[in-house]
Amino acid sequence: MSRFRKLKYGALFLSLLAGIAHARGGNDDVLKLLGISPSEQSRDYVRNKQQFQLHTLLTEQRHPQTMDLSRRIAGDTTAGLQALFAVDRDVVATMDAVAADPARLRKLQEASQAMQDALRSGHRVYFYGTGSTGRLAETLESGLWRPFWLRVARTDAWERIRKAYPGIEDRVRGEITGGDRALISSLEGFEDLQLIGRLQLHDNGIGKDDVVFAVTEGGETSAVIGTAKEGAEINGNDPRKTWFVYNNPDEVLLPFVRSREAIEHPGISKIKLPTGPQSITGSTRMQATTTSLYALGVAMEDAIHALLRPLLSKQELRDLGFDEKADIASRLRDFAALQETVADAAPLLAPWTDLESSTYASGHHATYLVQRALMPVFVDVTERAPTFRLAPLDRVDATERRSWIQVWTPAKDADSAWNALLHRPFHGLDPALYAKPFEEQIDDPWLRNAAARGLANAGAEQQRLYDLSLSADNLQRFGPSRGDHGAMILLGAESPRELGRDWLRRFADGGASLGIVHVGDAPLPAGELVALRRDVPRLQVFDLALPLRHDPLELNRTIALKMLLNAHSTGIMAKLGRVVGNTMTAVQPGNLKLYGRATFLIQSHVNAVLASGKWQEANGGHAPLDYADANAVMFDAVDWRHDNAAQATAPEVELSIVRILESLRLQRGISWGEANALLQQRKLDDYLADYDD
Repeated sequence: MSRFRKLKYGALFLSLLAGIAHARGGNDDVLKLLGISPSEQSRDYVRNKQQFQLHTLLTEQRHPQTMDLSRRIAGDTTAGLQALFAVDRDVVATMDAVAADPARLRKLQEASQAMQDALRSGHRVYFYGTGSTGRLAETLESGLWRPFWLRVARTDAWERIRKAYPGIEDRVRGEITGGDRALISSLEGFEDLQLIGRLQLHDNGIGKDDVVFAVTEGGETSAVIGTAKEGAEINGNDPRKTWFVYNNPDEVLLPFVRSREAIEHPGISKIKLPTGPQSITGSTRMQATTTSLYALGVAMEDAIHALLRPLLSKQELRDLGFDEKADIASRLRDFAALQETVADAAPLLAPWTDLESSTYASGHHATYLVQRALMPVFVDVTERAPTFRLAPLDRVDATERRSWIQVWTPAKDADSAWNALLHRPFHGLDPALYAKPFEEQIDDPWLRNAAARGLANAGAEQQRLYDLSLSADNLQRFGPSRGDHGAMILLGAESPRELGRDWLRRFADGGASLGIVHVGDAPLPAGELVALRRDVPRLQVFDLALPLRHDPLELNRTIALKMLLNAHSTGIMAKLGRVVGNTMTAVQPGNLKLYGRATFLIQSHVNAVLASGKWQEANGGHAPLDYADANAVMFDAVDWRHDNAAQATAPEVELSIVRILESLRLQRGISWGEANALLQQRKLDDYLADYDD
């Protein structure tokens, strides 16, 4: 880490500690000016929910590489994408550090051995996470593990493998907090409960001698910690059977009781993968999840290789994509080549980012058609909604189209499309297993009510409410209109002609712009692209050939596509004003962690302006906004938006920042409606620019 970054992070950490001190009681000048009295929920949050005020975590800090992202990408898309890709070099540093450290490397080797031991003895491997890490868990199962065995089943080696390891294709399970419905969008109240992590572990039939990997980007997610503690309990505190995977340093996690209980637990092994701040502050779908997905994917790849080595010839292993010389350390070091290849593609990616952002800016929609890459594409699309406050994917019974984007796969109906995504039956949460424990074991009334609301939307019936199929019905309801955008996403040796030449023509005839995005070991055949361009003259093609040839699980391709899509979708939202600097000011406070994040975003942006020379010259000095006051304003904004849904257009964080600053500037309390009207006239980024020194 450079001297500059050490100083930057140190200053941020000290400022955070100061903010916590302010939270214990500042002055009431701002609240009096605004006419706000702290609500009961706000007082309870500040006094009693300090374990969810997570702004001291390294993953919640601002990264110096992207501090001015929103303004940089507005003027130069390529430069903005390059800044986003530059942060992925932190992942390279983490991978190299683990590979070079015998103790840290040994942990991943032991994790691989634990998988091998479980699978050889007919037991299971269970990956569990919340939000982004929940989608990571399901990617390990449904995006990597199951597709690999489907490919193996088409080879002559399959009978030998099946005889040696009966049912091996079903022995890895990935689960997200809230069940498969939560892949679409998070379910209210679940993340904050250790109880649901315990319940879902048993719901999935995980028992003694099964191996549990509990994955949390922050290292503090209650549901994941509940899973880890329960996994240790059922395995008699054997640390070889339960693993806790996280992306923050121990020293910033140990003050949080629940994190300390997992980190210091003698029956839980730890895989520590700190990566530093994210390219978008707190958006752990970016570098944190990339780090954990790649590291766990490498360990799983190593375990499969060890299981198959006694059964298959060297040629058969090579045919499946294995490199006989590869080990965990060398595969970790491979990440550097992936990152460099992806980062170098920023100038080629920029036209697609511009095209899709202009589609949304003009009020139109995008559709992605995808087959082999369905899981990573689906994950990126669904994660855009909570990160940038977008409507989630539309339900089949929707009377109007609210989602900006849809994902389709060549399947005849909704059930077939879900099977193409998951490669197994859809798993919903049965209220018979969860309702009574929720009622009896959740003491906090707010959490108990939130969990009940979440459970009402988590059942197996949810599968029929979302249709990802390229069906006649979907084409009829949501087919292309002039000004829309269609993108075909290809992985490996997939052919655009085979996947959807008719789809391309239909979208072109409908007046939509079109693009093909391909990630593989070699470029798409030039002749095929020439033929396609005759049918679709303005077809835009982004084609990325990776430098690594050995990729049995398609982990390299999946990670490369993930990094591309993360930067692309983040770049779009930054260009559209859903990011200020590199902060998620559009975040929707929906759980205890997000209440804290929203509060700190308000406090930090307001205090940055109050400390600026331009503000002080024009308006004089003001005491810094303390955490408690910022929290009171945030909860008041939540209530106002709820009561004025038809009028409110700006998110709570942005409303709060503008209302506080304008009230201080004018020395009179402006209303929420006035703050909302101002944000309809100017983006927050433009407003804050008035006070840049």
